[in-house]
Amino acid sequence: MSEATAVGRTVRLRLLVVGGSLLLLVLLAWFATRHAPPRDYVTGIWPIGIGTGAVLLAPRRLRLVVSLAVGSTGVLAILLSDQPADLAVGYGLMSALEVWVAARVLQRRDGRRPGLRSDDDLRRYFAAAFLGGAIAATGAATTYLVDGSGDPARAALGVGMAHLASQLYLVPLFLRLPNQGAIAGPGERWAQWAAIAAGAPLLLVPDASPSLVFLVIPVLAWGALRITPLESMLQLLGVLALAVLLTSYGEGPFADVPARYGLPGDFRGILLSAFCATCAVIVIPLMLRVGEYVGAARASAAERDLVRGIVDGASGIAIIGTDPDGRITLFNPGAQQLLGYRAGEVLGRLTPMLHSPEAIRDKALELGVEDDFVAVVTALVQRGLVSAPIRFLRKDGVERTHAMTLTRLAVGGRTSGYVSTSEDITDQLDTEQALRDALETERRAVERLRGVDAVKDQFVSTVSHELRTPITSILGYLELLTDGTLGELRGPQVDALLRVQSNSHRLLSLIDDLLTLSRVAETGLRPHEEPFDLRDAVRAAHDVVAPTWDAPRVLDVSLDLCEVPLPTYGDREMVERLAVNLIGNAVKFTDDGGSVSVCVHLDPDRQESVLEVVDTGIGIPDEEQAHLFTRFFRSSLAEGRAIPGSGLGLSIAHEIVEHHGGSVDVRSRVGVGTTVEVRLPVRPGMSNIQLPLGRSTEPT
Repeated sequence: MSEATAVGRTVRLRLLVVGGSLLLLVLLAWFATRHAPPRDYVTGIWPIGIGTGAVLLAPRRLRLVVSLAVGSTGVLAILLSDQPADLAVGYGLMSALEVWVAARVLQRRDGRRPGLRSDDDLRRYFAAAFLGGAIAATGAATTYLVDGSGDPARAALGVGMAHLASQLYLVPLFLRLPNQGAIAGPGERWAQWAAIAAGAPLLLVPDASPSLVFLVIPVLAWGALRITPLESMLQLLGVLALAVLLTSYGEGPFADVPARYGLPGDFRGILLSAFCATCAVIVIPLMLRVGEYVGAARASAAERDLVRGIVDGASGIAIIGTDPDGRITLFNPGAQQLLGYRAGEVLGRLTPMLHSPEAIRDKALELGVEDDFVAVVTALVQRGLVSAPIRFLRKDGVERTHAMTLTRLAVGGRTSGYVSTSEDITDQLDTEQALRDALETERRAVERLRGVDAVKDQFVSTVSHELRTPITSILGYLELLTDGTLGELRGPQVDALLRVQSNSHRLLSLIDDLLTLSRVAETGLRPHEEPFDLRDAVRAAHDVVAPTWDAPRVLDVSLDLCEVPLPTYGDREMVERLAVNLIGNAVKFTDDGGSVSVCVHLDPDRQESVLEVVDTGIGIPDEEQAHLFTRFFRSSLAEGRAIPGSGLGLSIAHEIVEHHGGSVDVRSRVGVGTTVEVRLPVRPGMSNIQLPLGRSTEPT
């Protein structure tokens, strides 16, 4: 069934109930006026509460229409009872206003049917009833004042009391009552019903004093406290219906009140209304209060069961509860597992049994308090320490460290007990200590390795310096020999000397690389930092490498420099060395007929100078590119082709770029070529760089 269909059925059902309520209202109102004694101001069982209920059940847009219908039923009932027309109209208008106002007070903002389940509901219920009674009293007094046929004061008292009572005991039938079940057992419920069934007729039927009939109220209150709300309401309505019927037919304790005590006839209805109102005012709040108590008890039980389930299910956490004196009242399965005691062995005993004197002493020293268990507990609670480490003593005598949180429980500002939750962290602390020891050992090893590395670097630097002087001398004498200064040499001798000279240059280049690495590691380039134009450094590097592609090599090498200066701050010699290494590698690993492109430009978005060296050389395998900046690394293709080199070029370039705050990126494909991109930060505002503007492209 669709939602629209269900809503439609609900609306039709509510309209049917509203129509039935209006019909019942007409019948009961006619009965009330028909059996009212002369000059009783229609104070019988006027059922105005049914009219309020009909308005509450009606859809919101029809409530005013239903209110007017209630007033019309009042007019009709009075006219059918041969009462004056002006009296009928006055009562009709009064009734319409009363039920509309009472329903407005009772209705909920969300449009749902009002309930009678909370203190707010009870306040609205009483407000609606007393406001309705006040409107009825005012309307009755006004009607008789205008009509001039009766005493307005007596009319106000009689009609007001009758309508108040009707609102009090009939309106709850249209509200959502508390939904708790009976507290009493079957035997008690039968006894209570028997007491009502036997006691009500005995008190209402005889012509006794009206005060005796109020003895039925304790029995009704008994039912309100112990049986279901619906049963209690049925008992209330049954007793009141009996009282009203007897009084209407001239029987019961209220019927002869005027004759017995010399009072006006209105007082039998006034006393009857007072009795009905008193019963409703006592029974309904009791019924509601029991509902709240049962609901709270159920919620408390559910919460208690939930907490108990959580506590019992926390197998890895020790939860221990105590009374204000520290005697154990709760010892969950987690505590039994972690501490080795059964709950029966510790319940009722003091919690110091779970800690050794040494553990308390150490904790007191840590907290800076007196060496006393109570002082330690007080400090933990007052400082709100969470997961504070403290040692617990297991049943087997083994001490384990727990991370404990201690909480004070208070009711009305007074301490009702304590709850501690703790978790064994001994293994965790041991692991952390072992990790700290391992880290300390590693730190010492790193320090030793750094010392060894420093000694190695110092040794390499010293040896390199010592080798550079004799190598330079050797190269000088080789030049004298090869150019014939020291005498004419034959062809084979010249070839041999040229080989020696080439290898000596290679050795000198290796020594220079080692010295460069040593300088970068030792000084970080700081002693030689100065402003310079990156274009100058790259142009100089290009000129240094240019002789290497002279004939017989055939390479297409181009140099493209941007038009504006690129101010850079750092060590120009090192940056020039960086460019020499990159351009030299590109030339060295590119076969004849290939091309090498050197480009320097500005990236304005990132404010960086970009040096890009692109070649069409042999490339680098993908799996080896992660090792490009490792010292002495040479690719498998370079070794396979026996291309000479130390494997230090890119590592030196990487060190230089990092010390200048830049970045280097290499992209390569085997057989396609390699692109090396270096980015260095631009340092604007260096007025001492004075170079002519202009774009130079220098193909070689």
